[in-house]
Amino acid sequence: MRAALSLWLPISAGVQSALASNQHWSSDGLEIDCWNGEVVRVVFAIDTCDREIIAWQASTGGIRGEIVRDLMLACVESRFAALRAPWPVQWLADNGPAYIACDMLDFATSLSLVPCFTPVRSPESNGVSEAFVKTLKRDYTRIQPRPDALTVLQQLPAWIEDYNENHPHSGLRMCSPREFIRSQSQPASCPV
Repeated sequence: MRAALSLWLPISAGVQSALASNQHWSSDGLEIDCWNGEVVRVVFAIDTCDREIIAWQASTGGIRGEIVRDLMLACVESRFAALRAPWPVQWLADNGPAYIACDMLDFATSLSLVPCFTPVRSPESNGVSEAFVKTLKRDYTRIQPRPDALTVLQQLPAWIEDYNENHPHSGLRMCSPREFIRSQSQPASCPV
């Protein structure tokens, strides 16, 4: 492993959040079980300040390094309209093979992402991502029809769009991620 490229975070408090957007992104994956036995695997990245799902990828196969690299690039392009972040952005993930491969670490560095990893067997240290997984499963997948993988794959974009645009967060003063982002970009009104 390339210690110079990775930063092991001794996180125990659970929820890790940044003070401003585009400082710290967190990535994780989840599985959505379909009624016919198929499984959809989703990998995503979330900004730990504004809680927006920046980008995501879904597959009926496994999550490989190629998918994670595509996810990283999609995040940088979405947030910065560039092929490289203008400043280092921490990228927190677990120790899964798709995240710790040397070519992934090199690719992250080329995008100006700083790979950081949770302690082994400590999912709570990636609390913002884990909270999104719980929300997606509780408020979307559990109450929607999931007869097969194709149906889930067709519904996923709407679920994530609804989460980003409408789902309130107590940590965002009960705003949705995008409402919070819009409120941050608007100038303060003059009190006079």
